[in-house]
Amino acid sequence: MAAPSPTTRPWPTTYAARGMVCSVDHLASSAGAQLLAAGGSAADAAMAASAVLTVTTPHMCGLGGDLFALVHHRPGPPDVLDAAGRAGSGADAARLRAEGHTEVPFRGDVRAAPVPGCVDGWSALHERHGRRPWAEVLAPARRLAEGGFPASPMLSFMLHGLDGLHGCDELATVRPDPGQRVLRPDVARVLADIARNGRAGFYEGEFGQSLLEVGGGEYEPNDLVRSGAAWVEPLGLRVWGHDLWTVPPVSQGYLTLAAARVAEWVAGDGLPPADDPAWAHLLVEASRLAGHDRPTMLHEGADGAALLAEPRLRAAAARFDPDRPSGAVAPSRGGGTIYLCAVDAEGMGVSLIQSNASGFGCHVAVPGTGVLLHNRGIGFSLEAAHPAEYGPGRKPPHTLAPALVTRPDGALRAVLGTMGGDSQPQVVLQMAARLLGGGQEPGEVVAAARFVLSSGSDRGFDTWKASEQVVRVEAHAPAAWADGLTERGHRVEVAGVDPAGFGHAQVIEVRADGIRAGAADVRAMTGAAVASV
Repeated sequence: MAAPSPTTRPWPTTYAARGMVCSVDHLASSAGAQLLAAGGSAADAAMAASAVLTVTTPHMCGLGGDLFALVHHRPGPPDVLDAAGRAGSGADAARLRAEGHTEVPFRGDVRAAPVPGCVDGWSALHERHGRRPWAEVLAPARRLAEGGFPASPMLSFMLHGLDGLHGCDELATVRPDPGQRVLRPDVARVLADIARNGRAGFYEGEFGQSLLEVGGGEYEPNDLVRSGAAWVEPLGLRVWGHDLWTVPPVSQGYLTLAAARVAEWVAGDGLPPADDPAWAHLLVEASRLAGHDRPTMLHEGADGAALLAEPRLRAAAARFDPDRPSGAVAPSRGGGTIYLCAVDAEGMGVSLIQSNASGFGCHVAVPGTGVLLHNRGIGFSLEAAHPAEYGPGRKPPHTLAPALVTRPDGALRAVLGTMGGDSQPQVVLQMAARLLGGGQEPGEVVAAARFVLSSGSDRGFDTWKASEQVVRVEAHAPAAWADGLTERGHRVEVAGVDPAGFGHAQVIEVRADGIRAGAADVRAMTGAAVASV
């Protein structure tokens, strides 16, 4: 599968006077822009785009996954939505250990799937910030599911991974070439249930009944009655003259904030130029120093403010050495996720992320619904008494880490984020450094070469166990990066074509004059920044 290079031409920034939506799929971005043009809010647009993506990108997200969002609708901190699902009432770590497991099974086991939170997230977002009725918000996704959509190159390439899967024939039995029509009639029916009856149409309807059956005791009816979505306190930090916001634990978003603060302190008067290997070394090490203890520190009860306390971050910054690695090891696995963002004409901004965790999730289908269950439960520990131990009603640690930036006066500056599993904070850190610390245009921010930390595994979620890491660098990175990092003692790999290995990032900046400037990631091959008129 060939992927376009971000350097085949200068990647443009898209400008708009009113609203804009950026996502990994032009169909989703267009659906969101249609909602904006019809008088919908940025939240309506984000939900419409999100719903389309559950239809067109099942290899990254779906109705069987989770969702987080930040919403800026007035000066000051954003509203923060945590729609991470909880493990079912039948969750039993001791039973998994007795079966010989040392970690939650990655695929082929429903116990890797907490109750999906995506639709609960939509419901909460719609109730607080939506303007248009459910039926209108979900209409574009329903039309594409019923009438068909052209398969993206990525979907065409990945569907073979469902060979032998039972219970989801609309995906498991088709092998379209890029551009060929794909139909999702079962998902269309589920979306119609949600349009008519909201969350009850999902959790208490056909999907909920089938989930209880496929769970075999993992879930109980009360697990589906209880909403998995909650509005929580935002987590923020002042860096590079702005307030950078994210979702608190169970999200790993605190790593973005911590690494940015460490990098700012270490750099002193200003960041090195982005083409200087000192820039890459600084951000690599800031990521490692911020994230090295995530396995023990990130869990549902973690205190985000304590994780960002100044003495803790000062101690991390003191370990930085400009000439060699610190020896810290940060999380570094990939995942199956989409990030999207939207800004409307009134200035509301939404930073939204939803995910299957890894690829198509746990490869367990909910028969008759077209829904594949995520495998977010792989974030749980099976270590007895670990604060993130798998158990009934618990939320696993999450890699999802959307971000939002406000100016000192509380006005919205930007919404930004990426997919990428463990590497999400590393990519968002680089984006924030370019946008806020380097003054780059959104198109440059998104297209510029990136690094990610790698454990050498292809599963994307076991970096915590790695004793040594590779710094993977995109092929179009400045030539000095690889040499300079190697000279400093890093193990460096210059990657070949890897359209999913360095994130699919999006950003919309709201300028002081009100103009929206955005960019969607060319690495996704089908993404688009679409303006509303």
